[in-house]
Amino acid sequence: MQINPYLFFDGNCREAFEFYAQCLGTDIKPMMSSSDMPADAASDDAQTGCAGQPGSSDKIMHACIDLDGSLLMASDWMSPEPFQTPKGFSVALGVDNVDEAERVFKALSDGGQVHMPLDKTFFAAAFGMLVDKFGVQWMVNCEKDG
Repeated sequence: MQINPYLFFDGNCREAFEFYAQCLGTDIKPMMSSSDMPADAASDDAQTGCAGQPGSSDKIMHACIDLDGSLLMASDWMSPEPFQTPKGFSVALGVDNVDEAERVFKALSDGGQVHMPLDKTFFAAAFGMLVDKFGVQWMVNCEKDG
């Protein structure tokens, strides 16, 4: 069994995932917009598994970043209900050394808000919490330096 976070954005998924790929030093694997959906993929049948309708929309239907086998996935909000900023969770990111923790924390916090500065704790060589400029909460953790 595997668990992977799936985030929703209010029309800025592409911008967020380009930012995350840069911060995390990786590439975006698939990224598909509504305009990439074949015309025959959408229907009123709930079993299609596709949100939205095909067309020229630049809204992202699916994006994925692979971090050593852990996937961070996302899309733009497609529901007719209003988008709500996610609350009550954090994306927990484990890194191998303090230098990498500092680099990633600084990058993710650019334009965001630090809730707990990255620092040594009783349980980690470095730990910090932030909300990035897209409203996503992150915890950066480095258990041991090295």
